[in-house]
Amino acid sequence: MDNNRNLILAVVLSIVLFFGWEFAMSRLYPESERPAAPFAEQSAAIPAEQTPGAAPSPKVRRTREGGLLDAKDIALEQKDLAADLAAPGRVRIDAPEVLGSINPVGARIDDVELRSHRETVEKNSGPVRLFSPAGTPAQQFAQFGWVGEGVKVPDANTAWQASGGPLAPGKPVTLTWDNGAGQLFTIRFTIDERYMITAQQTVANTSTAPVVAQPYAFINRTSKTASQDTWSVHSGPIGAFAGAVDFSNDYDDVAEAGEVTGSGAPDWVGFTDIYWLSALVPQSKAGAKADFRAVDTEHFRADLLYDPVTVAPGQAVTRTTRLFAGAKESDVLDAYEDAGISKFGLAIDWGWFRWFEVPIFWLLKHLYALVGNFGLAIILLTFIIRGLMFPVAQKQFASMAQMRAVQPKMKALQARYKDDKPQLQQEMAKLYKEEKINPLAGCLPIFLQIPVFFALYKTLLLAIEMRHKPFVLWIKDLSAPDPAHILNLFGLLDFTPPSFLGIGVLALILGVTMWLTFRLNPAQMDPVQQQIFSFMPWVMMFVMAPFAAGLLLYWITSNLLSVAQQQYLYSKHPQLRAQADKDKTDHERAAKRDKT
Repeated sequence: MDNNRNLILAVVLSIVLFFGWEFAMSRLYPESERPAAPFAEQSAAIPAEQTPGAAPSPKVRRTREGGLLDAKDIALEQKDLAADLAAPGRVRIDAPEVLGSINPVGARIDDVELRSHRETVEKNSGPVRLFSPAGTPAQQFAQFGWVGEGVKVPDANTAWQASGGPLAPGKPVTLTWDNGAGQLFTIRFTIDERYMITAQQTVANTSTAPVVAQPYAFINRTSKTASQDTWSVHSGPIGAFAGAVDFSNDYDDVAEAGEVTGSGAPDWVGFTDIYWLSALVPQSKAGAKADFRAVDTEHFRADLLYDPVTVAPGQAVTRTTRLFAGAKESDVLDAYEDAGISKFGLAIDWGWFRWFEVPIFWLLKHLYALVGNFGLAIILLTFIIRGLMFPVAQKQFASMAQMRAVQPKMKALQARYKDDKPQLQQEMAKLYKEEKINPLAGCLPIFLQIPVFFALYKTLLLAIEMRHKPFVLWIKDLSAPDPAHILNLFGLLDFTPPSFLGIGVLALILGVTMWLTFRLNPAQMDPVQQQIFSFMPWVMMFVMAPFAAGLLLYWITSNLLSVAQQQYLYSKHPQLRAQADKDKTDHERAAKRDKT
């Protein structure tokens, strides 16, 4: 039993260390204290556009979801948007999931809002803005063009002629520009029912001599609005190269290197936040390369450059590039992957254990479809998991009963070989074998719960389907921490406690339920172990307080089920109940003797 308790203690401490590491690092080394790395000169392959505006700050503070934080930046963003989006000639985007406009100057898609996703949990909050024009504090846009040899090509200041619109499914928009030297450049935009915009770039040569041109596309964004890049979730440059998704570079890496080139042919390339993705998908087998580059210490680009093509007189050449600008909804990404975009579903950073996390998420979605509330779905998931593990729990209690039955023999061996630890271990192993006892059987339920716990943690952290999903009363977002803090009297006092002191109602309930589960366990004869077990529930209360409310809801439900399960199994094994009560009484008496 002591071995079991030591193992349980090790597992609990491992969980504390595992989930507390990110919390501790964010306090000791916050991202706002990271100095920005120097940036390198631009490559001449794709023209480097000028980014207007004030010099970027050398320090960037980021939140879980990203976005502007400084009040001046927010005010300036609104002012700049009002001016830029009112400019004449813009072509509206009015699709089922995407709202915005195309800037005909520079052939830029620089105004994108997502209809189905709100900025905040408030119902009157506006839609999430993904793209903003160049020069705004939240700058992010996609641009399409050509690099030419001996031919005049459009640039970032070219005013294209637009026809068609607004851009919607079945309603394309065409931009055209004639260079006056016999070449006509055309970009035809289409959009689907979700988040994919397709750009067909065509150059037609009506001159008497061949010309050489290279179509390109790039995404430009500021890192100021990026979400946090942590050990468990990647934020920043992302791409699939030669069938493998690359999460290895963040903004600091690109800023330090100046330019980072993907290894292998690009399947798609862009930037990711925790919930949003902007990515370019090249035409299959057209010959292209992709890289990431730093424009300056704050602005970055994901470049896609096709191989040079020779356009003979009287001929035209077209390259088709798709732009994904939207939410990382798993079903949508998987559908695009099924349609031929390699590894697109892995834009969600499930990590090494996606083989287990994805089924848990699938089950959660189906439970949600059944009950219409993700909080209830989490509770039902807990019941299912505990139900599946109930036979294991029965074996655990049977093992405990066996361990109790051989306690006299174990104590006799301990007394006989108290000065010979190796021999004692051999005799104990022999006793376990003769009595057919597995000393680790009692820890199996804990080991089985760890992957479930981590899978739910990642699901609540990553799945946009969980974003802004309410439970009951004050819990309006299960993917965010409990907003009801005890230290500010649940919002009555006008201050927000630091996250490590932000003990909410759910965290307090978690501490109480953990205390109940430990109270049902047999008392430890080792006073040090007993003290550790006595304050462990309250340590976990502080560690878990900053985590998503849905994760605390799962753990609370699991603790309550553990209490009910232990009470039931104790009724089936009364000898264990009697022995547990006796152990506690003996322990309390021993503690009193030690004090006196």
